[in-house]
Formats: sequence, C-alpha cells, structure tokens
Amino acid sequence: MKNYLNFETEIKDLENELEKLKDPYNQEGLSEVDTQKISSTQSEIDEKLKNIYSNLDPWQTTMVARHEDRPKAKFFIDNLFDDFISLSGDRYYGEDKSVLTGFAKFNGKSVLVIGQEKGEDLDSRIERNFGMMRPEGYRKTIRLMNLANKFNIPIISLIDTPGAYPGVGAEERGQAEAIAKSIECCMKLKVPTIAIIIGEGGSGGAIALASSNKVLMLENAIYSVISPEGCATILWRDPKKMLDAAKAMKLSAKDLLKLKVIDEIIEEPIGGAHRDKDIILNNVREILTKNLNYFDELSSEEIMNERKNKFLKIGRNDGFMTSTEELTTLSIKKNNFDKILNSKKMLLAVVCGLVLISSILLLI
Repeated sequence: MKNYLNFETEIKDLENELEKLKDPYNQEGLSEVDTQKISSTQSEIDEKLKNIYSNLDPWQTTMVARHEDRPKAKFFIDNLFDDFISLSGDRYYGEDKSVLTGFAKFNGKSVLVIGQEKGEDLDSRIERNFGMMRPEGYRKTIRLMNLANKFNIPIISLIDTPGAYPGVGAEERGQAEAIAKSIECCMKLKVPTIAIIIGEGGSGGAIALASSNKVLMLENAIYSVISPEGCATILWRDPKKMLDAAKAMKLSAKDLLKLKVIDEIIEEPIGGAHRDKDIILNNVREILTKNLNYFDELSSEEIMNERKNKFLKIGRNDGFMTSTEELTTLSIKKNNFDKILNSKKMLLAVVCGLVLISSILLLI
C-alpha cells in the first residue's frame, strides 16, 4: 500500500482509478482492459506529479524528505556496495544501532561506509532510535574513520537523521563532546570524504558526519540547523508556523547550493526518490563514481586543504573579505573592515583630544 502526502490527494485518486482500469475483473465479471484509457490516465498522473514536485514549498519538501517510503541508508548500502562488512561498538560503552558502519567495495575499490538508519517499520524504527545517534554512535564512527585514514581508504557517509538523540543518558555520556570530536576528526582526515544527505540532515547530528570534502544532497532532501517545528516554537512560540520557519532557514537543496553549503544536487525521479528507487540508485552511483575519481589525482595535503577551504569560504561571498585564495594560512589579514575601524578610531581620538583641550581652556 502506497503512502501519500497531504498535497498528493489528486495523485492518489488517479492512481486508484488506474489500478481499477488495470484489473480485468470488476462487478460485471471479466471485462476487456482499456489500454487507451490506462495510457491517458498514466500521462495525467505524470503531468500532475511534474507540476506538483516542480513547485514544492520548503515545508512540502520537508514532508517529502521525511516520507516513510523514502529509500534509507540500508537500502543504499545493500544495493550500491559489495562485500559490506558491518563493524560494531565504540570500545567504551556499547553499540549504537542508529548508525550502520563498515568497510565495503565500490566499483572494486575499498571504502568505509557510514549510514544513519531510521528503520523501515515501527519495530525497526524503535530499534534504530529513528536515526538519532547517541555518543557511542559518534565514537564508533570516529574509531572507524581513524582506521580508514590509517589505511588510506575513502569515506562515504549517508546522512539521514532528525538530529542527535537529546535524551538524559546521551547527555550524561557526553553527547556534545562526541559530536565535537567527530567534526574534529572529519576535518583532520587525509583521505577523501563524501557525505550524501539522502533524507533529513538535522542539526549537529548531521554535521558531525557531513564535514566532508564533498557534500552532496538528494533533490528533495533537507539540511538545517534545527527542524522547522523546533525553529517555529522558539521564534514564534507556535509550532504551526513551520512553513515560515522552513522558508527562513533555506533548508532546501536549491537554496543550499546557491549558498555554497553543499556542492552538488542529485536529481530524483518525478514524485520523489520513493517512486522509483532504481533511478535514484543509478543517479547516486554515477555521482559517487565521478567524485571518487576526482580525488584520485590529489595528494593527502591537497585533500585536507580543499576540505578546509570549502568550509572557510562559506558565507564570505558578501562579506568584507576581498580574496579567499590564501584561506589555508588561517592568518588574520587587513581588510576593508579593518581600514574602516582604524579610521573611526583615529576620528574618535581626534574628537577626544579636541574635547580635552576645550575643557582645559575653559578652566583657565
């Protein structure tokens, strides 16, 4: 049984009608299948899907990203990679089932795969904690990323989480520290790292694994500092204003590509990735192959510098910096803002001096 979103009611009616047309048995018994009617109904469905999905607002995009039939990390791991060997445990506390990690083969080459897994049904979602990682999950990924770095193995992360788990136990075991250490580890790696946001990329739970050389994003995925409902609750004290929050946060793939937060958008089939999983699988495979081949010609030093520069450049296009060519030095340089600040200081000093002289003259 298909699951439909609230803006897909017309699609649902048309697809129900299509199923009846394809069934040769009806109330009157066996009847002839009307192929012409089937063809025209299918064309109508395709046209409506195209119109709806080409004009999604940010909140509708969020709903598509959270669709329960959307392909999850396990689906991509099972179908994109060969010889996947799952590895467990952080060697400190225990195993976190919300993240699947292990070494595998992609196009005959060894890779480390990290996938945040939400689960397919209620039981598996509870077991996977709805994709919300605990500290032991991040420490497990840190352990394996360092291992991949030691043996010069590229790292591929599949991001799909509402955020890191905010439970008391997770906080007691050092959730914030684990996320910070994960980001630090990602930035220090000398091997290529590619993160693909396949559904939700929520808050620090996502950035802990998405601090990568290349951040790719499925067309209808989202990537944000907080959920739209959480943002609306904080800013307007009304979770129903999630559309306003979603618009303000620029969480869609198109907005993030424009802001250069992500590097590339992976196209989805019309109607979302859940409607044709074979197409999305082929699209992800092609993009992954292209990006992994790109890093073949780069040295470890160049890989590190590229990753560092990528994050240092975010948000600097409209600032005071005139050049970003030497960002790797991380040194403080004089820019337009410094000149303005210095001129203001000079003006203030002159004014203060004049006031002081005037006061002395009055006293005399």
